Amino acid sequence: MKAKLMILFGVMVAIIIGFMFIDLPHNWDYALPRRLKKVFAIIITGGAIAYATLIFQTMTNNRILTPSVIGLDSLYLLFQTFIVFLFGSMSFPAVNKYMNFGLSTVFMMLFAVVLYRLLFKREGKNLFFLLLVGLVMGTMFGSISTFLQVLIDPNEFQILQGKMFASFNNVNSDLLIVATVIIVLVALYSIRYNKYLDVMSLGKEHAVNLGVPYARTIQGMLLIIAILISVSTALVGPITFLGLLVVNLAYHFMGSHRHAVLIPASIFISIIALVGGQLLVERVFTFSTTVSVLINFLGGLYFIYLLLKESKA
Repeated sequence: MKAKLMILFGVMVAIIIGFMFIDLPHNWDYALPRRLKKVFAIIITGGAIAYATLIFQTMTNNRILTPSVIGLDSLYLLFQTFIVFLFGSMSFPAVNKYMNFGLSTVFMMLFAVVLYRLLFKREGKNLFFLLLVGLVMGTMFGSISTFLQVLIDPNEFQILQGKMFASFNNVNSDLLIVATVIIVLVALYSIRYNKYLDVMSLGKEHAVNLGVPYARTIQGMLLIIAILISVSTALVGPITFLGLLVVNLAYHFMGSHRHAVLIPASIFISIIALVGGQLLVERVFTFSTTVSVLINFLGGLYFIYLLLKESKA
């Protein structure tokens, strides 16, 4: 296990160094800090999505689900569409990155908490009922977004379109600092739940019988997932299949169900996928596509593969 983790870590470092120095122009003192900022954004975004997806799959005991099924990505797109529809793309809430980031994050976190309070805490309701309602809400948010986008001026829609795909090209360094502080605080908070993850993966009955405070742990983990996905989505945009892709690759590569090795493995693979994808976007495709398009394309194919594999099992 340790050797596999070292291999992943080595590949990650090699790709990061490649991204930093391949085709570095003569004015490196200008280019290098900008590339460093992108890599830092990728590390915190990739780490947040990988960890959130891993504990979400552990919580649901299902390896083909991602946190996007509870509608956080769709809510983010609805919020951005709503602002442009009501106030325009040059309005203060749309232009001010601090306000946009703060409101997007707060709305997504509130949605997750309300979903939990209204549904999961009621007697007789289970986790999958919550996920089903989240899926329905996400579909509804997506439909409303599409309806509003049809009514928006085409020029305004082009500007809005830039927020519908993840991009590391214009990461604001000030938002990066705020996002980093939030994610570090969440990581410290999540330490108390990491000891339960191996037992939680056995299912609710086993976890309860082995003394895990199930409802409190689910609540804490859902809050952690909501914050991590909200911050990463508000920072760079939605990346639907990244978590599904990297966590399942981590399971296959490590050949273990111990979260002590799955957590770092998922984070390393996530950073490799994002930095490698961004390297392809910039050096091979010359910005003619985005990293989210590549990730969603590969993740979609992998998702179909998992469905076919599960149906044969």
